[in-house]
Amino acid sequence: MDTADTPENQASRPFHLSEAEDVCALLEVTPTDGLTSEAVTLRRQKYGTNEIIETVGHPWWRILLSQFTDFMIVVLIAAAAVSGILGELTDAIAIIVIIILNALVGFIQEFRAEQAVIALKQMARTIVRVRRDKITHVLAAAELVPGDIVLLEAGNMVPADIRLLEAIDLEVDESALTGESLPVHKIIASMKDKDAILAERHNMLFRGTLTTRGRATGVVTATGMQTELGKIAVMLDSETIQKTPIQKRLAVFGRKLALSIIAICTIIFVAGLLQGEDMIMMFLTAVSLAVAAIPEALPAVVTIAFALGARQLVRQHALIRRLPAVETLGSVTFICSDKTGTLTRNAMHAELFYIAGVEYTTLASRDAISSEIKIFIQALALNNDVEKNPTGKLIGDPTEIALLQAALDTGIDNTALSKSWPRMAEVSFDSSRKRMTTFHQGKEQLLAFTKGAPEQVLEHCTSDIHGQFSHAAILDIANHWAMRGYRVIAYAYRDWPVLPEPIDANNVEQELTFLGLAGLMDPPRDEVPAAVRECYQAGIKPVMITGDHPATARAIAERIGLVHDHADVITGKQLERLTDEQLSGQVNHTQIYARVSPQQKIRLVQLLQQRGEYVAMTGDGVNDAPALKKADIGIAMGEKGTDVAREAADMVLMDDNFATIVRAIREGRRIYDNIRKFIKYAMTGNSGEIWTLFLAPILGLPLPLLPIHILWINLVTDGLPGLALGQEKAEENIMQRPPRHPQESIFAHGMWQHILWIGLLIGALSLFTQAWAIQNNIENWQTMVFTVLTFSQLIHVLAVRSEAQSLFTIGWLTNPALIGTVLLTILLQLGVIYIPVFNSIFNTASLSLEELLFCCTVPWLVLLAVEVEKWLVRHGMIYRDSN
Repeated sequence: MDTADTPENQASRPFHLSEAEDVCALLEVTPTDGLTSEAVTLRRQKYGTNEIIETVGHPWWRILLSQFTDFMIVVLIAAAAVSGILGELTDAIAIIVIIILNALVGFIQEFRAEQAVIALKQMARTIVRVRRDKITHVLAAAELVPGDIVLLEAGNMVPADIRLLEAIDLEVDESALTGESLPVHKIIASMKDKDAILAERHNMLFRGTLTTRGRATGVVTATGMQTELGKIAVMLDSETIQKTPIQKRLAVFGRKLALSIIAICTIIFVAGLLQGEDMIMMFLTAVSLAVAAIPEALPAVVTIAFALGARQLVRQHALIRRLPAVETLGSVTFICSDKTGTLTRNAMHAELFYIAGVEYTTLASRDAISSEIKIFIQALALNNDVEKNPTGKLIGDPTEIALLQAALDTGIDNTALSKSWPRMAEVSFDSSRKRMTTFHQGKEQLLAFTKGAPEQVLEHCTSDIHGQFSHAAILDIANHWAMRGYRVIAYAYRDWPVLPEPIDANNVEQELTFLGLAGLMDPPRDEVPAAVRECYQAGIKPVMITGDHPATARAIAERIGLVHDHADVITGKQLERLTDEQLSGQVNHTQIYARVSPQQKIRLVQLLQQRGEYVAMTGDGVNDAPALKKADIGIAMGEKGTDVAREAADMVLMDDNFATIVRAIREGRRIYDNIRKFIKYAMTGNSGEIWTLFLAPILGLPLPLLPIHILWINLVTDGLPGLALGQEKAEENIMQRPPRHPQESIFAHGMWQHILWIGLLIGALSLFTQAWAIQNNIENWQTMVFTVLTFSQLIHVLAVRSEAQSLFTIGWLTNPALIGTVLLTILLQLGVIYIPVFNSIFNTASLSLEELLFCCTVPWLVLLAVEVEKWLVRHGMIYRDSN
């Protein structure tokens, strides 16, 4: 080999275009001898080991430290420090625990993101037979180098990229790499199409695929990271993890909130000084208000809401690998779904039959079966190489399994049939003639059954079993079925007096009698059509992106209701010719992409994201992994998916059920709604506290609250009620509204207006209480303000349980956890007022019955105000276009 040639240049050579002997000459190897030990040593030094190499990541301690650089976390650290200085160790410890919790969650997420490349590496740990120094060795696949002569047989994992030198009845399952649902028949002849995609390079084998039939000899053309699988690993490792919508919104929210709080607290501090308040007291008040105004429970509420949602989804067969992925589903506008194994069952099924001029959809459950159908069923049952394992499962080519199953469905005893018609000889399938023939000896008859591609079988037929024969008419039927996405197999037979000599295709596959056609398809999952309809109702556009044949993709898309009226299909070759600008103009109205490569999947995802869409990508193969990671949320199949896809995904469907995605979307929307409710509740309460302290000096009132009061309100009203809000049930019609716009503010739909005016109302009620108590010479006026402010927030948390529905409609007791936390908080507040030991700690005093009733009555005006607001929302009078 040219020593100046680099591994990259070597791997990029179009070996599929060259003759087999030319490839061997280029790689400087003799197929019968293999490489010498000296050549192997030199090439290993040049090309390295045949392994998927992990990119060296950051050390674990750096990943952990990076979790504390988020702006919101920095603010929380400052809040914890202030609480500690003020002697509020409970607050300080609570904040620190929250910070550590979020850091650990972030650390685990980032660490797990690197596991997809490790899963790729695991696939390489196979054993392979290699010819070196004229001897066949059994070696670890990691020891292979370019130029090695490899021997493969059915069941072997392909250990490297290989140019075939010899292929005998060879078929390879490439679905994990190319998305092609059927095993691919391999040949050794060179190809002419220089633009052939991987799925069409029939003289090449690719690392990570599986041989299902036959045997082969080939020469290694690429190893390690230079293989097609290795290139996917490079793409997978180069993609960055996408932040979820809530993470992006909270980051912006935290920055704006901190700046606003600093400004407001400064104003309150200066205003207090101008009123003649003590400087130290005003400083502590301003700092305490800053601590209280930051909803430090928010990160914990978000995390716990995600965890509860993930736990709920596990019961529905969806495993969340990254907690925020639950929320991301609620923002999804496009679902880019693989076909094989996701929308379909990944199991071929014979659905159509043409026998003696009649088309059937089933051969089973017939009272009287004609002789024509009986011999066709006999051909289905006998002309195959399917075997049964000890458990009774059928093992073999998926197409042959489906054809045999069609015969078994009629109720025949295949074991008895095989004994009464034993196989005497065969002519194996090969790709040049696309036929297979088997001879079976009965008691008085010797039959030869032939099956294969319709055009190849019909060419050798001279009659059909019905007595009439029209080659063109039958071929038209077969072509029509193929256009509908079916794989069509033709059957014929011939009656022989004795076994012919010689038994070869030219001699035995002549003067055949046509029996019929069988049409096969990988059928859609039963639940998929309903799931697709629900996607449309929810404003989500499902798109099929598959490596399968365009006709098959269109047929499945029409059957599941994805498209109608024979929608256009864009193929991988067409994608190559389209510029990004041209393709960007088509992605909104194209829903079927066929014969696409891994790079093209990523390109489609990127173009959709550039248009402002939130993209979910489903898949199960190695080829899907980079796109799964690039998408806003990657969804892998748990039953039939590869480890690589599962490691790259945010969510795994344990039942491979497309409908589970819809349930997850519903859960994601519910969780986001509940997080919004918590923000609305917490920020409105904080707004009420700020208005109270801000307006008091302007109105000439003394300082209404002490620092300890502010911290107490913050402690008892933010935490538990906020968590309980996360358990609210989904709003009505949650799946009939469109997805949130990706750029939508978290304060959209009237939230910021609600925070301001309801907060102002709470502040006004508190100040009214203060003014009324002072006017009536009540010495306990500060305790009353403290209590009204606390109870107002508890009434408010009940009122905001729904964005638009009345509390009287959804029911007071439909969230028992929230009712429990409200009652507990009331008891704690009463304890602070009436237990003497707490009076000195919190600077409170026992209220008379009249004073307590006043404090319990005034806050109900908050519920009245929110109910009026929701009535206006329901009638479309406010917040229609608020952002």
